[in-house]
Amino acid sequence: MRLLHLEADGGFSLIERVGDAIPPYAILSHTWGADDDEVTFKDLMEGTGLGKAGYKKLTFCGKQAASDGLDYFWVDTCAIDKSSSAELSEAINSMFQWYRNSVKCYVYLSDVSSDSLARNDGTFQKSRWFKRGWTLQELVAPRSVVFYSSDGQRIGDKNSMVQDLHSITGIDPDALHGAPLSRFSIDEKMAWAAKRDTKREEDGAYCLLGLFEVSMSLIYGEGRNRAFARLRKVIDEVSGVQMPQSRPVVAKWNVPFSRNQHFVGRESYLHRLENMLFEEGQPPAIAITGLGGVGKTQIVIELAHRTRRKHRDCSIFWLPATSVENLQQGYADIARLLKQFEPEQDQVGMKKMVQRRLNEESSGRWLLIIDNIDDMDMWNSELKGFLPRSQQGCVVCTTRNRKIAVRIATSQVIELPQMEEQAAMDLLAESLIHKEHLASEEDAERLLGQIAFLPLAIVQAAAYINENGIMLSDYLSLLEQQEQDVVDLLSEDFEDMGRYDTIKNPVATTWLISFDQIRRQSPLAAEYLSFMSCVDSKAIPKALLPQAATPKVELDAIGILDAYYFVTRRTTDNTFDVHRLVHLAMRNWLRKEGTLVQWTGNAVRRLLEVFPDHPEEKGTSRSVWRSYLPHARSVLYAEVEESFENERVNLLGAFSRCLSSDGRYAEAEVASMEVVQLKQRLLGDEHLETITSKRYLAVAYSDLGKYQMAEELELENVEIAKRMLGDNHPATLGIKGRIAGIYIQQDRWEEAADLQKQVLGSRMKSYGEYHLDTVASMVSMATIYSHQKRWEEAEQLGVKALEIRQTLRGDEDPGTLVSMNDLALTYQSQGRLQEAEEMQIRVVQIEKRVLGENHPETLNTLNGLVGTYIEQERLEEAEVLMKQVIKASEKVLGERHIRTIDRKSHLQLLYKMQKRWEDAEELGVDIVEASAAVFGKEHKDTLDSMEKLANVYAEQKRYSVAEKLYLEVFAIRKQTLGEKHAQTLICMSSLATTLRDLKRREEAISLLVNCIELRKEAFGLDDPSVERSLKRLTRWQNEI
Repeated sequence: MRLLHLEADGGFSLIERVGDAIPPYAILSHTWGADDDEVTFKDLMEGTGLGKAGYKKLTFCGKQAASDGLDYFWVDTCAIDKSSSAELSEAINSMFQWYRNSVKCYVYLSDVSSDSLARNDGTFQKSRWFKRGWTLQELVAPRSVVFYSSDGQRIGDKNSMVQDLHSITGIDPDALHGAPLSRFSIDEKMAWAAKRDTKREEDGAYCLLGLFEVSMSLIYGEGRNRAFARLRKVIDEVSGVQMPQSRPVVAKWNVPFSRNQHFVGRESYLHRLENMLFEEGQPPAIAITGLGGVGKTQIVIELAHRTRRKHRDCSIFWLPATSVENLQQGYADIARLLKQFEPEQDQVGMKKMVQRRLNEESSGRWLLIIDNIDDMDMWNSELKGFLPRSQQGCVVCTTRNRKIAVRIATSQVIELPQMEEQAAMDLLAESLIHKEHLASEEDAERLLGQIAFLPLAIVQAAAYINENGIMLSDYLSLLEQQEQDVVDLLSEDFEDMGRYDTIKNPVATTWLISFDQIRRQSPLAAEYLSFMSCVDSKAIPKALLPQAATPKVELDAIGILDAYYFVTRRTTDNTFDVHRLVHLAMRNWLRKEGTLVQWTGNAVRRLLEVFPDHPEEKGTSRSVWRSYLPHARSVLYAEVEESFENERVNLLGAFSRCLSSDGRYAEAEVASMEVVQLKQRLLGDEHLETITSKRYLAVAYSDLGKYQMAEELELENVEIAKRMLGDNHPATLGIKGRIAGIYIQQDRWEEAADLQKQVLGSRMKSYGEYHLDTVASMVSMATIYSHQKRWEEAEQLGVKALEIRQTLRGDEDPGTLVSMNDLALTYQSQGRLQEAEEMQIRVVQIEKRVLGENHPETLNTLNGLVGTYIEQERLEEAEVLMKQVIKASEKVLGERHIRTIDRKSHLQLLYKMQKRWEDAEELGVDIVEASAAVFGKEHKDTLDSMEKLANVYAEQKRYSVAEKLYLEVFAIRKQTLGEKHAQTLICMSSLATTLRDLKRREEAISLLVNCIELRKEAFGLDDPSVERSLKRLTRWQNEI
């Protein structure tokens, strides 16, 4: 047998395998076009055939096989060397088995399009494929047959379309379900082929060889009648030598459910189950395990009915383990079927009798299905030690509890995962009365996503939609309501013929029994589940769970939740996910028990224990506290008892500071504002904690460019602090220092210098030089001096601050490293680039070792080093390093963090220096969008980025676009900073230049004259900017 393999380049290769060496493969069923259109064996050998129409079918089959996890596939046009009559004869005699042994058979209907399917015009039923002789065995033989349109759209599979296929072909439904063909008479099978045609008349007989399980030589040219005569003779000969069958055992059956005509999907799991049963080496027991509602019972119902059709001599018994009473009644029913029932016999005796009888060879083949054995106590008391073990039969159980699955079946455990999207879509389609609801594919996909592809939830949703005559979009809107409304929706009962009368059907209640079982088995597991229900359902860190007495106790508790499939472990980061609907159902359970509010408070308390008070404090990890943020948000905005109010406020404060550190300034502002309001209500305006909370709100305002609001808040704070604590109290001086920082952010250097000098003097007097607060003021003053170009003073103060910091905290303290970096920037500003570079490299080496390669402060220093490289005109080195820093910054801080945006601005500068205007423009647009999203349109950083982008447009001679951007920046700066502010005047000057470039000379000169007058008023006649502007004005006026 030759198999094809789809190569990475889109080509195909052939391999030859025989016997046990044949790997799993898919197989194509199709109708031939013209002989010249099909890709042949010769074409593959010679590398021709790419232009043939049939090549499309090979590509389709190869890609579909790959998507189904199959490396190999078989196509009759090119896997047989038809120039060899011996090979052709062997292939035709083997073909039925080749189709039978395939994992998947893809039916490619070249005359059926997806458009015709949408029109439902009967094209599928009229397809040529149903009229060809060879396709009869290709429909009957394979276990899994899937139909596809000419454009590759999946139409359905054999098992879900049995009635339609029976109507089209007349083939017995049992044969389509895979019943042994020996059960059907010769005339029946001949009738299936009666109306089918073949290109060569003899093939009408040859295509039936596999159907009758016979072989014969091929004699093309003998004619149809002679070929059929030889076929009939061979069939009669084989039938005549068959040994008479011994009298079969009368099969028993007590399955309580009829076959689900809407069963779809899960074919691979059924195929796996069927392959494990009734074969040599059959396991004594198989367990199917998975989350409640995932479809375990439906699979064993389908398995039971398929087994009954395929193996008429096999007895099939059903034990419902939904309760002890139901289990005992099930044993009594089986005992009656085995004619072993004794009314006075006790339960142990009856179970032993059933076990003994099924172990006897005279019982024949059997399948014992134990459904819903979820309770470990029931397993230990009612089933353990009573299961039959025989080569003639197999126990198949379904359970939500993996621990029970392993105890029953050891390693023969099939874990049933979430339904795949296509299978879920098929189930929804089968369950809906009005199929036109699926016309909105987006609504269908959203609905399935909302209910987590859970089969039980899909059937429940379809039942509600059918009963109420609503659209998918209506049901979706109900799912997007408040949590309690969604619970009410998912609590709606519905009819389901495949579930027990005694068990509640709705999704919201299906796991209640499991919750109770977990609580009995492990109180800690129940506590963990209750805790997880109060935080976010995704990526719950193990470190966040309440502490257990010992690591083993913790491991056992998590193991129980994992065994019930309530949690899924993420192996990469030691976190857990709780199934979305389980999370919802568990919250509802806690709410009904009156403990949800208490558990939410417990979660607040636990998060406060693990959350850093300050995100930058020593020993904290950004990745760790980031993982806590979504969980903090969940509990902070949920209802808690009044006794947890203080803890909630403190957690909210820590949460807001982490948001700020993460560059999420708008969210930090909202949270900080709420903290201030709560502190004022709980403690009053003049409590130290209230003042501290206002400090962080002021920081949030500053981060968003709301400097006036930040200043007003801190000025209010400083007055309260003076009155309460005195002018020189550490808290008062701290507020003054922060006000100086706000002045710096507004380029109010003189005011900043005056205030920071006052703070520095007070700190020197109160604490002396060797105090960290004093050092902080020294560093701030050094920054001010540097901006005022008072380089010597900046350097002297910077060196002194660094020496003191090194003495107090050592060379490797993060604050010391920041001081070293600030001093390096001072050297850079003075043009002492070699000294700046050496210090920056030294800092980077320490930071990489102490803080880590991608720590924000390490990246900050590397960013400064890029600036030094730029000043040294080492542009290539600067670009390589800058891109590395940006990549790390995006990963660590996020794409929209202020530092990431700032670093992109540096890269844009590099592009501009190299006159790479297209690169500068592309990056500039990204920077403007990010800045506007983070800070808002009127923030100075957003305006700076807009102005830089306008400069790029001007350099590209795209003056009209530049003018529009300059006008926007100028208008905002004029309104927010005033017309005499330096930044406003810079933009005004650039706009004037752009007007001149647009040949609007009079407007340009008028605007420049106005700019000069404002500069004179703001900075005086001797300011360099006035002198430069006057020269430019003279030049423009002298132009002809």
